[in-house]
Amino acid sequence: MSEARAEPHPDGPAGAQRWALYLDWLREEAIGLVLGLDPSEHRVTRLPSGWSPLEMLSHLLHMEQRWFVWGFLGEAVDEPWGDWNVPEPWLGDDSDATRPRARWAVGDDVTATDLAERLRAVGQRTRTVLAEHPLDARAAPGGRFGDDAPTLGWICFHVLVEYARHAGHLDVAAELSRG
Repeated sequence: MSEARAEPHPDGPAGAQRWALYLDWLREEAIGLVLGLDPSEHRVTRLPSGWSPLEMLSHLLHMEQRWFVWGFLGEAVDEPWGDWNVPEPWLGDDSDATRPRARWAVGDDVTATDLAERLRAVGQRTRTVLAEHPLDARAAPGGRFGDDAPTLGWICFHVLVEYARHAGHLDVAAELSRG
């Protein structure tokens, strides 16, 4: 289990190993921001978009699993959209628009510690994928993608951008919760 809380060194390894280090870093930033909050703040929304830090952590867990396990490996996953309150939140494959009333949701019995452990396990799976496949390999058929499957390198970039965006969101939410 990696708990990288510092940006990877500029002279560090290149290629897939660098992607893994950057994903570890941002994953741990997000986990640290949520676990660093008082537990009473985990389910509180501080932003107009309405998500809570716990919902964001759940989203990151499911997002990474969707892209690397269901998407790249083509393996079935339980509840690929488990971070949402509907089974398929999107209106279409080429749309960022969600179905009416679709939003992130986390069960009452789920804790930030539970999600952090699960997210770290998904991160370990991602590191294994990156160690075992070249970055120019295309995603396997039968999973998330059809005939125009992206490469592993493209997936890494997409997931890294999503982590960076959401780590910034969590940073703002944490700052607001501290007053």
